Order: sequence, then C-alpha cells, then structure tokens
Amino acid sequence: MSKQFVNRSVIFLTVFTTLLAFFFKANAQASGEFIQKMKPSLSGATGWVNTQPLNLKDLRGKVVLIDFWTYTCINWRRTLPYIREWASKYKDQGLVVIGIHTPEFPFEKGTDNVNNAIKEMHISYPVAVDNNNAIWESLQNEYWPALYLFDAKGKLRYQKFGEGDYQESELKIRELLKEAAAADIPGNITALQPEGIEAAADWQNLRSPENYLGYFRTQGFASRETIHPDKAVVFSVPEEIQLNQWALSGQWTMNAGKIVLQKKGGKIIYSFHARDLHLIMGPATPGTAIKFRVLIDGKPPGPAHGLDIDSDGNGTVTGQRMYQLIRQPGPIEDKIFEIEFPETEQGVEVYDFTFG
Repeated sequence: MSKQFVNRSVIFLTVFTTLLAFFFKANAQASGEFIQKMKPSLSGATGWVNTQPLNLKDLRGKVVLIDFWTYTCINWRRTLPYIREWASKYKDQGLVVIGIHTPEFPFEKGTDNVNNAIKEMHISYPVAVDNNNAIWESLQNEYWPALYLFDAKGKLRYQKFGEGDYQESELKIRELLKEAAAADIPGNITALQPEGIEAAADWQNLRSPENYLGYFRTQGFASRETIHPDKAVVFSVPEEIQLNQWALSGQWTMNAGKIVLQKKGGKIIYSFHARDLHLIMGPATPGTAIKFRVLIDGKPPGPAHGLDIDSDGNGTVTGQRMYQLIRQPGPIEDKIFEIEFPETEQGVEVYDFTFG
C-alpha cells in the first residue's frame, strides 16, 4: 500500500516537475523575447534638466539606472528618497541615474510645472522630459514608478516595477558596479526613514485604492443625478455613502479625465480608509489661487491635517499638483472626507484621489 502510494507520488512529482520546467522555460523565452524587442533610447526626449542631452551609447562604461516617474504620482514619490540617495552615494563609483519624466496628466507636460517639481523635490540628477512617451515606448514600459538597470556594457540586467524592494535594487546596483571594477564602493546598504509626503504608506491600514474622478475611469460615484459627459450638472450628496464611494455637491462638469467646478460652494465627499489622503488638483485658470476647507466626519481635521492644510482644514490651491490633505496620527477607521470650495467663481480642476 505504502509503496503504491510512493509510486503514484513519484509519477505525480515527475509530471508536475516536467510541467513546471516547461512553464519556466516558456516564461524565460517570453521574457527574453520581450527584452529583445526593447530598443532603449533617450533620443526621443523633448527636453533635459540638470544636464546636456545624454545618449545611452555614450554612457558605456557606466552603470545606468533609468527611473520612470511623473511628479503627481504618490507611488513614485515614496521611492524618491532612495533614488536621490543612490544617485549621490554611487556617483563617484560610476552610477548614472536618469529620471524619465513621462506625464500622466496633460498639465504634467508643462515645462514650468516639471521644473518646479524638480526644484521642490531636490532632484539634482539628470532628467529627460518624455512628453511624447518616446522613451517610455522604447522600453515598452507600463508603470510609474519603474526602474531599469543597465550594466557597463549597455545590457539590461534588472527591472523593478512599483514601490519597495529597495535593498534588492541597491544590491543589484552594487553588483554591477563591482563588475565594472568600480573602486571604493560604500560599505553599507542605504537605510532611510523618509518623512512627510515621502514616508512609506501605512500598508496595513490601506483599504482605499486610487480613484480617478473623470467619467472614463472613475469608480464608486454615488450622487443620484445622471452624469452628462462634458456638461454642467448640479449634483447632490446621498444620505449615505459606503466605503470607497464618493459624491459631488454643487455644479460640476465631469470630463473624461477630471471634474471641473462651475460655481462656488461646490463640494466633494469621499468615504475612505487610510492614514493618508491626497488629491491631485489645480486652478482652472492658471495663476489664480483658490481657497478650500477640509472636514473629516464633519469636523476640522485637527492633528490629522496633511501638509497642505492647517488644523482647521484651510488650504489654497495654487498650482497643478498633488496636495496632501490628510495624515491621521491615531487608529485608522472608515472616515468621511469633505472638501469645499466656498468662494471661487474661477473654477478648480480635480483629477485623482490617492491614499497611503
């Protein structure tokens, strides 16, 4: 009996191993074919910051780390402390970090917006402006953030999509620097405790996903009124909204990729569960300042206020960017977020909620 059982186990194990080997071989071949189709190039950049135009061929002999980013992306922003540190720490050993700013929203193509973000975020390494997505497409990239690490011979050796795995990424950088015979490589792996908007997300308590507010991609819209794309509608807030639902109050126009306030007094209500709440928005008329007030469960946020408002919930929209509105210090529970624009007749454009 037991021998028969063992024989069946062996047969099953043999079949399973064969299938597993086939699976990994197929995936390896697919991965290889994917990399072969890639034709990495920086020639499609529409501009450069912190450097003269760079060419990957001219960088042979250097280890090159390409970092795809866009300045309103909270997922990328939380990786930035590590990118900055690596760029500085390993510069003298032959590492070249190149940020590729590929915009997600139309306003992120603006030269002033990108330059202001680079300055405010203390980015001193080279940045290629990729407004036509040419560099993005040359690497067949699909994510923000995304890292591509090339060795001194120009071969792609490592990829990382999304946040985390910082030690793994740095160990790979060090490995390729050693292969290139770099001297005096710093002895310790980077250990950081980022603060402010760059602090790591509270993943354990994060139960609200990113949500775009334009009709093309939004989810959980709870106002009773019918959406008329690209036309002004007076919306109202239902008596109750469930977790991760949102609603509008006042006159708004919902476009494919954003909502636009048409008359003063408009509100956005959102039920969320997260430590941090961010909102990507900007004035509809560039150069104007739009005051707003934030409440949580109908009260001023107090110590739960984010970097861009005070404890009473008051803030001002001054540019097209991501605003950190909530950072809760205590136990994280379901909350009702409310933002009101009581005074403006000039309009505010709101694109996206993100959480952390």
